[in-house]
Amino acid sequence: MATPLSPIDIHPPFAPYSHGISVPPGQQLVFVSGQLGIDASGVVPVDCAGQAHICFDNIAAVLREAGLGLQHVVRINAYVSGREHLPAYMGVRNTLFAAPFPASTLMIVSGFARPEFVVEIEAVAAGPMKE
Repeated sequence: MATPLSPIDIHPPFAPYSHGISVPPGQQLVFVSGQLGIDASGVVPVDCAGQAHICFDNIAAVLREAGLGLQHVVRINAYVSGREHLPAYMGVRNTLFAAPFPASTLMIVSGFARPEFVVEIEAVAAGPMKE
């Protein structure tokens, strides 16, 4: 299991995330490309929470291919197209992850490839090798 790294000599995290994560030897690493809030049929919800749920569902699907799940995520990079999307994104993220929380970065960007997208999420997971 990954170990959170939270030095006491730096400011604590602002939300449920870890400053760092240590992955034990022998674990496989899976790097998931940025996922957008579009489902398999091409539907894109208009709201950030709906898109974030689909992003994390897509990440979970990629991880399943490697025999892992969201509980194995050690790093999240998320991008939203405006500050107004922060609470919705964080609300979804915070319902999906428990301690030890993944390391996490959230950035505000000017936009994505298509204007209807408001969030993109990429992840790194570590866990046992698929048999």
